[in-house]
Amino acid sequence: MFDKILIANRGEIALRVIRACREMGIASVAVHSTADSDAMHVRMADESICIGPAPSPASYLNMPAIVSACEITGAQAIHPGYGFLSENAQFVQMVEDHGLTFIGPRAEHIRIMGDKITAKDTARSLGIPVVPGSDGGVPDVDAARQVAGAIGYPVIIKATAGGGGRGMKVARDEAGLEVAFRTARSEAKVAFGNDEVYIEKYLQRPRHIEIQIFGDGRGKAVHLGERDCSLQRRHQKVLEEAPGPSITPEERARIGGICADAMARLKYAGAGTIEFLYEDGAFYFIEMNTRLQVEHPVTEAIFGVDLVREQIRVAAGEPLSFAQGDLVIRGHAIEARINAERLPNFSPCPGKVTQYHAPGGLGVRMDSALYAGYSIPPNYDSLIAKLIVHGRDRDEALARLNRALGELIVDGVDSTIPLFRRLLKDPEIQRGDYSIHWLERWLETAEF
Repeated sequence: MFDKILIANRGEIALRVIRACREMGIASVAVHSTADSDAMHVRMADESICIGPAPSPASYLNMPAIVSACEITGAQAIHPGYGFLSENAQFVQMVEDHGLTFIGPRAEHIRIMGDKITAKDTARSLGIPVVPGSDGGVPDVDAARQVAGAIGYPVIIKATAGGGGRGMKVARDEAGLEVAFRTARSEAKVAFGNDEVYIEKYLQRPRHIEIQIFGDGRGKAVHLGERDCSLQRRHQKVLEEAPGPSITPEERARIGGICADAMARLKYAGAGTIEFLYEDGAFYFIEMNTRLQVEHPVTEAIFGVDLVREQIRVAAGEPLSFAQGDLVIRGHAIEARINAERLPNFSPCPGKVTQYHAPGGLGVRMDSALYAGYSIPPNYDSLIAKLIVHGRDRDEALARLNRALGELIVDGVDSTIPLFRRLLKDPEIQRGDYSIHWLERWLETAEF
């Protein structure tokens, strides 16, 4: 087991890893930019080291600086959290070349799943169901027409190197295909430096279901059920819950078994999430995230496991601490992502937090790096807290979330707390009757 781990991240996820390290008796090292010198993860870690100025490319994305921080502090391993360098194969290779351990999957698996077309081909070869579409990149409008004609409209055009909804356009008929195709390519070029796009069947009212998997890197893997992440705005998740309100135990066992078997055959190491669109009882692969997810706490809540602890154990060469038969769902959990954003436009709202009070009580967990007097910098993602609740069933979890939101105080900056208070009053949310398009339609008439 490692004696010291460096966390190459910031905010709540850095605190999450520090806490796991402390419970395991492992020393932690926090890295930070000049803008984060007073951040909570810097205060809580056993050691801290500044790696650069505020802009991410000069600090949290500065690979040589992070590796140098390991050498200076004597850290033996790096936990990347999520975002930043967590899915950067070049960084993984650099870490390993310097005799350090990357707490996550191998570089080859990150490369495979980081390219949308290669990921889809790999998923198909491993028996994972995929959305009907092009076999690879589509070179021009004529080829796009042939693909769309074969699979039927509407279709969605996606950037091969895409993410976050960029380089993604829907064509509902042949008349709109050319504009959608050219726009998607143009956006992809600007966002990713790569204008290659592919085409898939566009599902009308799907849910976003993701399967949490965990592998030991030596041919064993398990699944930890699903999370429903269908409440999204501009392809960004807003609220997640587990188990999914629309998934039956039989469906869970079937798709979970397929995913676990695929990851075992791939000899995947650590945590990963296989994401699907789900409609009319069918699952369609869309991508795999080769890292810990923002929403991992809802899975931890219903299974009673520590996924970060397990990541560290597997990276140190230890076997999985649980088998598939040990994983039994208990209750229901929901996570609300709270951002420092001004409603109704969701514009970032950095600034000084004048008052902060976290909710408590049975079944309530608050993952946040906030404190009264903290100044939220404008340089990074606007996520400032994750409120996670757990109940015996979905109704109890919803009631607990409503109660916890009433206790939560974040003054001095605008936040999305009012959004969740409004959402919980909606009958369709209460019934769990929503798709990936639901929230944006709801926001068209919502008032704050």
